[in-house]
Amino acid sequence: MNPTPDSLALLLDLNIIDMVSRSTPLGFGVLGVLVCLSLVSWAIIFSKWSAFRHAKAANARFLRAFRKANGLDAIVAASEQFRPAPIVAVFDFGYEEIHRQVKTRGTLRNRESLERSLQLGISEELTKLDRNLNWLATTASVAPFIGLLGTVVGIIRAFNELGQTGSASLRAVGPGISDALLATAVGLGAAIPAAVFYNYFGHMLKEIGARMDDFSIEFLNMTERNFEE
Repeated sequence: MNPTPDSLALLLDLNIIDMVSRSTPLGFGVLGVLVCLSLVSWAIIFSKWSAFRHAKAANARFLRAFRKANGLDAIVAASEQFRPAPIVAVFDFGYEEIHRQVKTRGTLRNRESLERSLQLGISEELTKLDRNLNWLATTASVAPFIGLLGTVVGIIRAFNELGQTGSASLRAVGPGISDALLATAVGLGAAIPAAVFYNYFGHMLKEIGARMDDFSIEFLNMTERNFEE
C-alpha cells in the first residue's frame, strides 16, 4: 500500500523538537547520555587538536635549535622557550642523566643508563599526549549501541500503541518510529566524529613518538661527540 500525500506531508512536517517532546523518560535518558558523550568527545577533540598541533610545531622549532647548537649547555639555555615541546622533556631526561654521571664519575660512562632515561622521557610524554583518547574510543564503540537501545525501545512502544489503536496507517505508526530512529541518528552523530578523530590522533601520536625516537638517537650521537675520552 503506497503512502498517501497527507501521510508524506505529516512525516516531512516532523521536526526534532516535536520528536523529542514525545519521547518517554527512557528516551530522554538515552538522548541525554548520547548528548553528554558527544559534548565530552568534542571537548576532547578540540583540546587534543590544539595540543598535538602545538606539540608538532614546538618540536620542529626545538629540533632546529638543537641541530644548530654547539653543545649541551647551549641547548639547555635555549630549551626554555620551547618548553611545550615533548622533545624538550625527553632532552631534560637525558641531560639530567648526563649531569648525574658527570657529577659522580667525571664523565659519561654508562650509555645504557642514558638510553633508558631517554626512553622513560619518551614514554612519559606519549602517556601525556594519549590521555583521554580512550574516551573517544569508548564513545565510538558504545554510542551506536546506546542509540540502538533507544530505537528498539521506541519501536516497541510504537507498535504497542499501534496495537491499541488498531490502525495500520503510516499516520498512526510513522511518528512513533521516527521518534525511535532519532536515538540511532544521535548515537551515530556522537560515534562517527569520535571514531574519526581517535584514529587521526592515534596516527599523530605515532608520528610524534617516531620523532622522539629519532631525537634520542641524535642526542646520543651528540653526547658521544661531547664526551669522547
